[in-house]
Amino acid sequence: MDGIKPYVIGIDLGGTNTVFGIVDSRGNVLADDSIPTRQFSNPEAFVEGISAAIRALANREVGLDQIRGIGLGAPNGNYYQGTVENPPNLPWTGIIPLAQMMTDALGIPTAITNDANAAAMGEMIYGVARGMKNFIVITLGTGLGSGIVINGQMVYGHDGFAGELGHVRFIHDETGRSCGCGRKGCLEAYCSATGVARTAREIVTTTDRPTLLRNIDPDQITALDVSLAAGKGDAVAKEIFEFTGHMLGEACADFAAFSSPEAFIFFGGLTKAGDLLMKPIIEGYEQNSLNILRGKPKFLISALMGANAAVLGASAMGWEL
Repeated sequence: MDGIKPYVIGIDLGGTNTVFGIVDSRGNVLADDSIPTRQFSNPEAFVEGISAAIRALANREVGLDQIRGIGLGAPNGNYYQGTVENPPNLPWTGIIPLAQMMTDALGIPTAITNDANAAAMGEMIYGVARGMKNFIVITLGTGLGSGIVINGQMVYGHDGFAGELGHVRFIHDETGRSCGCGRKGCLEAYCSATGVARTAREIVTTTDRPTLLRNIDPDQITALDVSLAAGKGDAVAKEIFEFTGHMLGEACADFAAFSSPEAFIFFGGLTKAGDLLMKPIIEGYEQNSLNILRGKPKFLISALMGANAAVLGASAMGWEL
């Protein structure tokens, strides 16, 4: 760090909102803001909108000329190429050279990584993974993302797209749920917030079991509804979290077989269910892990807010530019 430009920008590009902030060298978010992602019908409009918002925030707080670099976490972000490639949950398609577009718009070097990888970087630098060199972050939101750190290094693979644990197939026949990636049976289709809602809808529409969830239009049921019902003692809602957590724990047992992480760290809206989710995750892991790995990894919930973790993690790339 040359000391001349003491700040970086971290950006978390999400399907609903894009959150960004100014970060100093100690990891303090000096100021942040957000814009609604879906109001932009194409990448060019998005770059124009986010650049204007960043310019306004930076000039108000520290001056744009004090920004060293920009790090951006995005769905299907490719760290090697600086591109976002056919991003899920976004209204854009194709290979988008977003890093270069941002650099051209603001005159500040920009780096991109997968949004879950950015969250893992934030966890490693500022969160519960501080001091760890081997861990897996699993993000439980609309989808299921993951960031894998082995021997202190983020795992990108040869093309920048390693670590898509949400798209490991868990159900290997035609009964598997359709996933947004185009395949069937992916873990994401069951263990994301969307997956929890789908499980609830299946039970409500295919059984006559009594549950508070019947008070809601099946098409409108959300993971939050399931959590609230479970908190009121609803047996079906509690069973949904048991099913979800056990499947996720079993998957973690498989993941541990290749990297033996010190910890699995979960964050995202689904973690607000607390022990309703975490207890069956641990049980699922212990019942399915290799003997030599049983009882070893920690199962932790992020102490960082989801958006801040991604913003901070993405900002870490800015110091390297």
